[in-house]
Parts: sequence; structure tokens; C-alpha cells
Amino acid sequence: MGDRHGLSWRLVLVSHAMLWLILSLVTAFFESLRDVANKTSSTLHNDYVITWSLNAFTALLLLPFTLVLGTPTINPPFWNALLAGSFLNAIAYLYFIKAIRLSDLSKVAPLTTFTPLFLLLTSPILVGEFPTTWGLLGILLIVSGAYLLNFAQRQTSYLQPLRALLNERGARFMLLVAFLWSLTSNFDKIGLQNSSPLFWVTTVYAANALWLFPLMLLKCQGWREQIQAKPLPLLAIGGFNAIAVACQMTALSLTLVAYVIAIKRTSAMFNVLWGRFVFQETGLKQRLLGTTIMVLGVAVIALS
Repeated sequence: MGDRHGLSWRLVLVSHAMLWLILSLVTAFFESLRDVANKTSSTLHNDYVITWSLNAFTALLLLPFTLVLGTPTINPPFWNALLAGSFLNAIAYLYFIKAIRLSDLSKVAPLTTFTPLFLLLTSPILVGEFPTTWGLLGILLIVSGAYLLNFAQRQTSYLQPLRALLNERGARFMLLVAFLWSLTSNFDKIGLQNSSPLFWVTTVYAANALWLFPLMLLKCQGWREQIQAKPLPLLAIGGFNAIAVACQMTALSLTLVAYVIAIKRTSAMFNVLWGRFVFQETGLKQRLLGTTIMVLGVAVIALS
């Protein structure tokens, strides 16, 4: 009887671990689709219109589900996390869209993989979470894979990925985004712990949109006409992002922030494929080594 009970408990633990892993991988896939839609929209819409629409449509699409589930108990730390997280997210998304417009998707998207590296510094400070040794190894493998993905684009020297960060505006913007998201990921954890995953993500994206709306009014006088003329790409961005962030917040409630964000950043692998087959970007074969190392990092984290 004791053995049977022990086996059942182990199965519950395994299924719990698999759930956050599956949710994180779903997040990565739909994030990559969102990035494709972002890149496509960059030829049709102003950066401020895309950034505002991403956040506003995400909140709007999640709102019905949030209303059905009802308002959870909201604890005081929620409000500080919402204020700080939404402000930083608004800045991050704006520079994210600018980076995608300025550079190839397969060149800059992998740089968001540096978020887990920054999380090694920010998570212990903000939420008191420390990865295990194996988890740390997995994060470092994913970051190393991202380095090789970027390195393979030019093949001029081993310092080329670092030079790209210094010389290309798109790369510099994306590295800033990776750092900002290392902060907002922790605020996400605080926010959902003091409300609920779905309520938090709906609220924070609505707040992002509120921060961005005055900027859009100031920087894009024809914003209404742009949205009305071609709304479907913008709705696609919001739809893909809504699925991604709902899965991400649920995964964050099940495990460490650094682990979820590390798996989420494997969206870089999908982005390399989309870059080649959708946007005809070059260098697919050379990036296979980096992709393989990233997959290995995912496996190490999943088994830690």
C-alpha cells in the first residue's frame, strides 16, 4: 500500500513538472508566431501603433476569460508590481518592435535569450529564487546557443556577436529588452502570486496599453486610420501574444521564474526557422549548432 501511494505521489510530481514545461514550450511557439506577425506589420504600421495594438488587443482578447473566472483576492504587493511591471514592459515592447524593424528577425530575436542570464542577478534580489546547479547549467547552455546563433551570421571572428551588440542599433535595443524583461518577469511572479495568473496578465497588458496610448497619440497622428485600414495583422499579434502570455503566467505559478523564461527563450529556434522560410533570411545551416545547444539546455532544465 505504501509503495502504491509513493508511486502515485511521484506520478503527480512528474505530471506537475511536465505541465510547466509544456506550457513554457507553448509560450515559446506562440511568441515566435507573434514575432512573425510583428515583422510583417512593421511594413504596414508605425512602431507605436504596433506596440500599442499588441498590448491592447492582448488585454481585450483575454478579458472575457478573466470576467468568467471572476476577480481573485488581490493583495497589496499586486499594485506595486503592476505599476513597475507595466511601465517597464511598455518600454521593453516599444524597443522590441523597433529592434525587429531595424534588423533581421533571426538576428535579433535570439538575443532575448540573454534574459535568463540577467535573471540570475534579478531573481534572487526581487523574489528570492535561486536555480539549482543543473538549472544554472541549462540556462548557461541556452545563452551559449544564442551566442552561436548570432555568431554564425557573419563568421568573421569569435568577437562578432559582441561587435553586433555594439554596432547594430537593433541588437542594442534587443539586449536592453532582454534586461528589462528580466525585471518584469519577476514582477509577473509577484503580481500573479498576489492575484491569479489570468487576472494578472490581463491587467498588466491593459496597463501597458495605457502607458503607450499617449505616446502613440504624440508620435503617430494617423494611428486610427492605420488600425482601421489593416486590422488583421494587429489582431493576429494580439491573439498569438494572448495565448503565449496566458501559458507563461500559468507556468510561472508552477516553478521558478528563471526556468520558465529559459524555456520561453527557445522561441529563438522557431524564429530562426521563420526567418529563413518566411522572410528568406540566410544562415540556417550555420545556426544548427546553436539551436542544438539550446535544446540541450532545455533538456537539462527539464530534468533538473
